[in-house]
Amino acid sequence: MQRVPNHGAAARWQPWRWVLGDVVPQQPQHGDAPHQLYDNDSGQCWIFPGHTVTLFKDDAEGHYLNVTTPAPGWFVLWRMDEATEGGEPIPQPQAVSLSYHDAGRWLDAQETVEQVPAPPEVVEWLRAFVDAHYQPEPKRRQRPQSFQPLTDRFGNPARVSTEQKRRGGGGA
Repeated sequence: MQRVPNHGAAARWQPWRWVLGDVVPQQPQHGDAPHQLYDNDSGQCWIFPGHTVTLFKDDAEGHYLNVTTPAPGWFVLWRMDEATEGGEPIPQPQAVSLSYHDAGRWLDAQETVEQVPAPPEVVEWLRAFVDAHYQPEPKRRQRPQSFQPLTDRFGNPARVSTEQKRRGGGGA
């Protein structure tokens, strides 16, 4: 996660903001605990090791939707952690996924979700998983329009009659 300076009108209210910098594979030098990589005039950068990405067969469609986009990527849900030693809150990634469905559920829950591009080797791993497990749902036959119930513009059932309308009395 990176703390970067705000520019333009937003800088009047808050001089910086947190953004997702990247998702990188776990390395031994990352350790097990979150730690700061740098803090200088251009911002801060923190690394949060220990997140696991699991691909599930029952979510193959969500992975398919990701891998077939022009820019497949990682989805990261993060929240601000108010309890820090220095008193200043820092972001805390909660979950990492490659599924569009996961990202959609998180966004529906009004969580903070950001996306960064996935490296080619991860995209190929995801593509192999999708090729092995994704089965598109068979298309259902659409009911012919002639059998659809008639409704008026408000959604109420409409009546159609072939009888000639009767006009009010008084005719000769």
